Amino acid sequence: MKTNVGLLDRLIRLVLASVLFYLGLFLYSGTTLGIGLVVVGSVSLVTALVGFCGLYRLLGIHTNQPNEQL
Repeated sequence: MKTNVGLLDRLIRLVLASVLFYLGLFLYSGTTLGIGLVVVGSVSLVTALVGFCGLYRLLGIHTNQPNEQL
């Protein structure tokens, strides 16, 4: 599996994941919205750590540079 998420995109996803976790776990704790925010944050965190996004692959998007691929 080749990476298709670039460094800047990964950093943005990490920040987004932390904000979504905060909102889901503290502000909207125990609600359906809170659970949804935590799920979306989890997906964002995993794609940032792995460097691969399935939706990007389906759409043919590559935000990484050729020399960034692992």
